[in-house]
Amino acid sequence: MTVLLTGATGYIGKRLLPVLCDLGYHVVCGVRDVSRFNPPDFLKEQITTIHLDLLNEETLKNIPHDIEGAYYLVHSMSASEDYEELESQSARNFNKAIANTNIKHVIYLTGIVNENHLSKHLASRKRVEEILSEGKGHFTAIRAGIIIGSGSASFEIIRDLVEKLPIMITPRWLNTKCQPIGIFNVIQFLSKSLFNEQTYNQSFDIGGPDVLTYKEMLLEFARVRGLKRYIFTIPVMTPRLSSYWLYFVTSTSYRLAVALVNSMKIEVVCKDDRLSKLLDIQTLGYTECLQRTFSKIENSEIISSWKDAYVSSGMEYNISHYIQVPTFGCFVDKREKAFANRAETLERIWSIGGETGWYYGNWLWQIRGYLDKLVGGVGLRRGRTNVHTLNVGDALDFWRVLYANKEEGRLLLFAEMKLPGEAWLEFKVQDNKIVQTATFRPLGINGRLYWYSVWPFHGFIFKGMLEKLAS
Repeated sequence: MTVLLTGATGYIGKRLLPVLCDLGYHVVCGVRDVSRFNPPDFLKEQITTIHLDLLNEETLKNIPHDIEGAYYLVHSMSASEDYEELESQSARNFNKAIANTNIKHVIYLTGIVNENHLSKHLASRKRVEEILSEGKGHFTAIRAGIIIGSGSASFEIIRDLVEKLPIMITPRWLNTKCQPIGIFNVIQFLSKSLFNEQTYNQSFDIGGPDVLTYKEMLLEFARVRGLKRYIFTIPVMTPRLSSYWLYFVTSTSYRLAVALVNSMKIEVVCKDDRLSKLLDIQTLGYTECLQRTFSKIENSEIISSWKDAYVSSGMEYNISHYIQVPTFGCFVDKREKAFANRAETLERIWSIGGETGWYYGNWLWQIRGYLDKLVGGVGLRRGRTNVHTLNVGDALDFWRVLYANKEEGRLLLFAEMKLPGEAWLEFKVQDNKIVQTATFRPLGINGRLYWYSVWPFHGFIFKGMLEKLAS
């Protein structure tokens, strides 16, 4: 049977794909940017990749007619402040597209929406659910609250807060109750529900066995990590101040922080556990989810991370549009240096950023990241998903990986920091030398002034980094 997987490059999609292949399905992966999609080689015989942008009706023609199942795992929160209309239009376009297929079952992963007064984010998700339920075929909505797993937005935000702040002065919404669920269980629910007639034309809440406040979740995280943390809640922190607090302390973007704060004021607790019983799934408790997640991180087994999605930067673009580094009207800082060992040099390049840092002047990189945060950028807190591997589309501090071919010896990064222009950083290992090139395409006079203001620092930052990489 053929199954359409939208959002195949996303946090959930990357984890669901191998499970669907293991179940014997042929999976059609719908992605907005084909160049970002890097499935493992062992899955390629069971998948077909199509360009699919649900806001671009022309691409809807790429959906094959023989699909019988579909997962709807897309959203537009990072694209615009008016994302509600974009999400509704995407759902309507999806319905129109699958009306011409052999679709039998559509599954939508959304959020728990059990209160009358919903946040803008949750209200939009509920509206999408209503639209999708009107489409062809049977429909199932699976509603989850906080998802805990390596690389999940919820886990990474909790991790940022607990590991960085011994004492927290927090908004009162930390006393809101929620019902966290492990990513392992989420994938079980999604995969086992497909073509199960008992799930047709219904909505289900899914959650773990523990109902906790956000404060209790932070304190339990600290206990599991062996950290002593003190949390004080105050009533005077407005939603705007709460959003800024979350934005500056964690790796989230400001737009996502606003959506999260507004949603975190609303309880997300399951009405029942019907689906757990129906599918015979034993959900993991919060503490067990944390322990399982730490194990994955320690063993570098992070399959996907929310930071690699465009929502982490608030930007939307196709990587293919930027992979050709421009030359006309650009400022270029190009340096070369001979290296002693090709393999060791490549290993250093492929380990750059994140916990490793940038090899030289890390305090200056950190200052640049902090300044980026002040003007609404991503800063350095996103780090990297895996310690020693890089794939096209990965976030790397305030860069995005455009091209990564270790055998060829080329790594190309595109800046997602706030800039009066566009910037690329490229590393090439060829012959017996490493070529490091920083390219900046300025936007107007402000772009030129910016380049000349940072140019004095390039002399020792880029020189020092190159020498460390080649040593």
